[in-house]
Amino acid sequence: MTPPPISARAWLLMLLLSILWGSSFFFIAVAVREWPPLSIVLARVSIAAVQLWLIILAVGPRPRLDRSALVASFGMGLLNNVLPFVLIVLAQQSLPSGTASIFNATTPLFGVLVAGAAGVERITPPRLIGVLAGLGGVVAMAGADPLATPWPAALCMLGATFLYALAGLWGRRFKALGMTPVQAAAGQTSASTLMLLPLVLLLEVPPLPSLEVAGALLGLATLCTTGGYFMYFLLLNMVGPVNMLLVTLIIPVTSFVLGALFLNESLAPRHLLGMAGVALGLALIDGRLMRRLPRWRNERP
Repeated sequence: MTPPPISARAWLLMLLLSILWGSSFFFIAVAVREWPPLSIVLARVSIAAVQLWLIILAVGPRPRLDRSALVASFGMGLLNNVLPFVLIVLAQQSLPSGTASIFNATTPLFGVLVAGAAGVERITPPRLIGVLAGLGGVVAMAGADPLATPWPAALCMLGATFLYALAGLWGRRFKALGMTPVQAAAGQTSASTLMLLPLVLLLEVPPLPSLEVAGALLGLATLCTTGGYFMYFLLLNMVGPVNMLLVTLIIPVTSFVLGALFLNESLAPRHLLGMAGVALGLALIDGRLMRRLPRWRNERP
């Protein structure tokens, strides 16, 4: 199956979503200074779940609580919230927010492999070359010296991106069930809350958050999760599971700007080289670059 084209409206939504999701790395970097990982993730999904249920109760549509909807919600909650969110928070205990966002930009690379293996979207030679170029970018941004990069944190980020790729395929179930973006977002955040609550009660006792951390948790839930997942499911229906993940290419720009402005983080030359490799990989995956080359050759004088 060939992935659907990306319209101008979809690109605009992807730009807006990249800003929302890019700010999540900044909010996490603030919250992780005082709060433990599971508690941050629980606060993020539970606040978002409450907000989404209020929207459903106020304007509709009616909630879906049948068996198929519950299976889809719990599966999505595990793949798209619980496991990757915890891995990202663990990674950001030793990774700057901008670096974490660069690793997050590898999500479409895993998306191509997962979609191809599942037979959902065909792996073409340009897409395969794009995967290799993107992975080369990851190696470059990690640095030549293994000791210079906290590899446990890097592996946590790569594990999260792989889970996001799996979630993109799983999320297609919501469209098949006829569920709207707000129903799907409410279902997965509610399921995530139910899965995380007993773990937090058993393993963590978070302190009373400071005003700074409380603001970061509220921003993480409201902007990045409630607003972000509404756009996520909308884009998933519009452009497919792989193209939708291209949004992560733009995320490092947002997170690095916020990190530089508020967290005194810096951008090393190897990060720029890595971002270039990932950008080339994603351009090849998108296919526009390869389609324009023959046209450019024909138009040359």
